[in-house]
Amino acid sequence: WLIYFIQSLCFTNLLYNITITFEEAALGCEKEINILRTENCSLCQGIGCKPGSQPTRCPSCNGTGQLRQVQQSIFGRFTHISSCPQCHGEGRIITEPCPQCRGTGKEKHQRSVSVKIPAGIDEDSQIRLRGEGQAGTRGGPSGDLYITLAIKQHEFFQRDGDNIIYELPINFAQAALGTEVEVPTLDGKTKLKLPAGSQTGAVFRLKNKGIPRLHRRGRGDQLVTLRVVTPDSLTKKQRQLFQELADTLGPAKNPP
Repeated sequence: WLIYFIQSLCFTNLLYNITITFEEAALGCEKEINILRTENCSLCQGIGCKPGSQPTRCPSCNGTGQLRQVQQSIFGRFTHISSCPQCHGEGRIITEPCPQCRGTGKEKHQRSVSVKIPAGIDEDSQIRLRGEGQAGTRGGPSGDLYITLAIKQHEFFQRDGDNIIYELPINFAQAALGTEVEVPTLDGKTKLKLPAGSQTGAVFRLKNKGIPRLHRRGRGDQLVTLRVVTPDSLTKKQRQLFQELADTLGPAKNPP
């Protein structure tokens, strides 16, 4: 009976998939989902019997839910235990079934469930909501609802643990002369100073602008990687200016 009870609890669990945005995963949110689940019959409270009646003890297994069969062999006596076929392992039989659920003890209902998604949760994480799954057997406890998360890819952010990676495109003039630019973060735009002579691949750290640490204090950082963009088309005036600059700079030299 104990094994049957444990198996029935496993079958009462529900799995639901939710897709959320990068920002919702990073900062946390609350979602309302609609699920179709099996609940205990409102008339018989999941017992399966007509109100006023009770299930009777199974005569085949005497209420144990199991049948024992002893076999004698040259190696000794062996006891074979199987689930009772008459009561299906429940140990009881319903003689007067509930007219509403026809003895099943179950009804289907559409329910709205609120899911709190903590800040900092990552891809393929799972949230467990106790007691929000299918109804248990014959009025037993309900199973759990497991929420599996998928996170949409962000337009320009990438996640690396608790850090956020952002690639910042700049032009030749900004890289050579240095400048101050606005960088998007989870908290809105922030200013970043780039020194003169900045190169492609240079990394600047924005402290505490990353992902909040899941179930812990603090946040990661945002790492801004520079990418100097080569223009693919120039006006006549721009070409002339670039030529003048090239003549004054001379050819690039390999480092010693």
